Amino acid sequence: MELRARVEGFLETRGFREGAEIEKGVKLFSIEKAPYEVTVQKRTAELAAARAEAKNLEADFARKSKLVKRGDVAVATLDQARASLTSGRANVLIAEAELRKAKLDLSYTDIMSPIAGKVSQARYDVGSLVGPNSEPLATITSVDPIYVVIRVSERQLIDTRKRGIDLDNPPVAPSLILGDGSKYPLGGNFDYLAPSVDQSTDTVVARAVFPNPDRVLIPGQFVTVVVRQKLSVSKHVLPQAAIQQDSQGYFVLVIDRENKVELRRVTAGRQIDTDWVIEEGLTSGERVIVQGIQKVRPGMTVNPVEAKTGS
Repeated sequence: MELRARVEGFLETRGFREGAEIEKGVKLFSIEKAPYEVTVQKRTAELAAARAEAKNLEADFARKSKLVKRGDVAVATLDQARASLTSGRANVLIAEAELRKAKLDLSYTDIMSPIAGKVSQARYDVGSLVGPNSEPLATITSVDPIYVVIRVSERQLIDTRKRGIDLDNPPVAPSLILGDGSKYPLGGNFDYLAPSVDQSTDTVVARAVFPNPDRVLIPGQFVTVVVRQKLSVSKHVLPQAAIQQDSQGYFVLVIDRENKVELRRVTAGRQIDTDWVIEEGLTSGERVIVQGIQKVRPGMTVNPVEAKTGS
């Protein structure tokens, strides 16, 4: 978020250390106040004068109203007094508005942080002349929470849109893989999906928000976003070495009840580290050969040994 001067003047103070993390509402810059304080005093006096004039016009109108009732003055004289009173009251409203504007301009001489975050280098030093047309005085970047923007293929979103997208309760949740390959420990949520497709890339911009209490994430950092279903779905997962491929597709070698090797066609899904998710082709309880595949052939009788978990 850019910090800009809303009034013109010389910078008197800078109340932060460049690159530091600041809280919302902290005063970061101040512009000289004296000219604006003088204007407030002047507008205050003008308002007092306008109110005094309006009070005199009210008294004059009341006096002439009585004279008209007695026939001592013409009705036109009362009409003129009424018009003057209306003008005087309008001048009071103008003076009040001018005073409010002067006070508002005076308040703009203190430039506060609108959000919590890290503040950049200041572009102007104390003593510099700044104003509404100046470059931003500094920039504040939110660090907790932090937003991650990704581009999603339009084709990937078609099925999701058919089922209906509810950002208040999305069916998927994002997680992050950092540049060193480690997993970011805190989960996030999607809070924005662009309403249109970027025709130059055929993608849709999505945004996720992540808590960042330990400041592990920094603005501008590149991360890998992993999107998974929130609901737990039971799938068969095999080591990649157990899955083979030929001209007809993927297959594995399973062992039937008689310890005979059987070739089984499968549908492979996404990869997770060194494992592969099997979408179709296997049922619960079936035994799959994961080691020594090169030593067996379909139809052979084998003496299987159950693989240890984690091997």
